[in-house]
Amino acid sequence: VQLQASGGGSVQPGGSLRPSCAASGSVFSINDMGWYRQAPGKQRELVATIIGSGRTNYGDSVKGRFTISGDNAKNTTYLQMNSLKPEDTAVYYCNANLWPTLGATLRAYWGQGTLVTVSS
Repeated sequence: VQLQASGGGSVQPGGSLRPSCAASGSVFSINDMGWYRQAPGKQRELVATIIGSGRTNYGDSVKGRFTISGDNAKNTTYLQMNSLKPEDTAVYYCNANLWPTLGATLRAYWGQGTLVTVSS
């Protein structure tokens, strides 16, 4: 199983980005997908998660500005980031908790990370 994230980049404060993350390989079923971020010198923190039913959860610092969505048919999740602030600068990591095959146990997978820089 591989998680491929794309769509990070550099943007000015107040701008928007929409990274995506696709799970490929042996994917039987996905329980949930999400995004976490880690800024220099800080611990990794929750950004947003979405489960198969569509229920979402957000970190307090991004509520009202970020929206997570998913495409079950493509095993892909998207993170619409609006009103970006310099403090949103971090490496954003995609996560998926999934069953790789029928009968397998639920496992966590991580993408390689995509850098988001918010600066004027």
